[in-house]
Amino acid sequence: MKPVIALVGRPNVGKSTLYNVLTRSRDALVADFPGLTRDRKYGHGSFENKNFIIIDTGGLSGEREELDEHMAMQTRLAIEESNVILFLVDARDGLTAADENIADNIRRTGKTVYLVLNKTDGVDASMAASEFYALGLGEPIEIAATHNRGIKSLLSRVLSPFEEEPEDDAERGIKVAFVGRPNVGKSTMVNRVLGEERVVVFDMPGTTRDSIYIPFERDGRRYTLIDTAGVRRRKSVHEAVEKFSVIKTMQAIEEANVVVMMMDAQKEIADQDLHLLGFIVEAGRALVLVINKWDGLDDYQKQKIRDDVDKQLSFIRFAEIFYVSALHGSNVGKLYAAIDRAYASATRDLSTPMLTRILEKAMEAHQPPLVRGRRLKLRYAHQGGVNPPRIVIHGNQTDRVPESYQRYLVNYFIDAIKSVGTPIKIEFKGGTNPYAEKKNRLSQRQQFKRQRMIQHIKKREKKRKKR
Repeated sequence: MKPVIALVGRPNVGKSTLYNVLTRSRDALVADFPGLTRDRKYGHGSFENKNFIIIDTGGLSGEREELDEHMAMQTRLAIEESNVILFLVDARDGLTAADENIADNIRRTGKTVYLVLNKTDGVDASMAASEFYALGLGEPIEIAATHNRGIKSLLSRVLSPFEEEPEDDAERGIKVAFVGRPNVGKSTMVNRVLGEERVVVFDMPGTTRDSIYIPFERDGRRYTLIDTAGVRRRKSVHEAVEKFSVIKTMQAIEEANVVVMMMDAQKEIADQDLHLLGFIVEAGRALVLVINKWDGLDDYQKQKIRDDVDKQLSFIRFAEIFYVSALHGSNVGKLYAAIDRAYASATRDLSTPMLTRILEKAMEAHQPPLVRGRRLKLRYAHQGGVNPPRIVIHGNQTDRVPESYQRYLVNYFIDAIKSVGTPIKIEFKGGTNPYAEKKNRLSQRQQFKRQRMIQHIKKREKKRKKR
């Protein structure tokens, strides 16, 4: 099995920076203040044909006692899951009481621990390392994560006991992103689906600042659940880090196979909900819509919410809608089947004869419009890609197909192929004119004759002048 490496240490000692270096990504948000990483975050890395899983953890930031307790629990869970612990300390700060307390705790786990002295650039590393021997964790490994210094020797030492293992591209399985406004219950839903407290749940909007990737397996099928930061209105986004969190949500949507869009039943549908849904549709991602916090509402309120959904969200008619309570678990069990259906529709192979027959029936039911007095001719259709399914339609004057007829064809194909939970993209390609080349040859020949005639006339004019 791949070794699992947990990054542990005080806030702001460089754990997220090292995570980005080890995973060769920008997945973990990095900012120069403590407490940014609040949940444990999973990534994949490789070094000299050895693959590993890395877990980035939060530290005790002191922001609020309740939140500190949550983050400490997340760190303990990460340590339990890991084979190896990288205990990061700061060469510039020197040995602190917090470092000593952490060292006491991780020594008792019985796990393999490496003491990593970070931020050694610009300081006397040997002098800084000397006081950390008192922790009783062996010789500190000196690195400067920001400058990528000492990383190779660190990985070589940490991975030397483990055998090489080829990387499995399918290991992440179906990637499912949970998105929505802050405090709609995304983390509660992920925890309910997983059956454990994998991400921090705290009754305060914006607790999840980063996107958290969680490998998971159910009934022999692999998934990666992505818990994302909440998306606020732009004017409500003040901190630079929170702006990056919004970007991370968008990136998670782009990377996901299926997006679970969550909305709060106890709040009205807002512009940011519509913008986010529009982004999901434009990205072509399979979609499952979840209306959370359904418990406690009376029949009148429930009917009003259903009416609002039907009225304002008609543009996602392809998506399945579930009214649930993540906190109590009602209707949550139906989500896995919906996710599987949406993924199956998004990755389905569609034959050219079938798509062409559907196109012909669509045109029989509603003829293509006239453009400049001529009827549009759409000849045949074939599949151009998956996730989202792309249907390429060939014909004449395809660059002039009105948007209204394009929408009609999209909806017709969705109904005809019984697509569930995924949008369909239609592309048009014009046919080549078989007479265009001949016409071009005639034009060139005529131009050549005209030039010869002009030259002949000029010669005759010169002879006449000489006489």
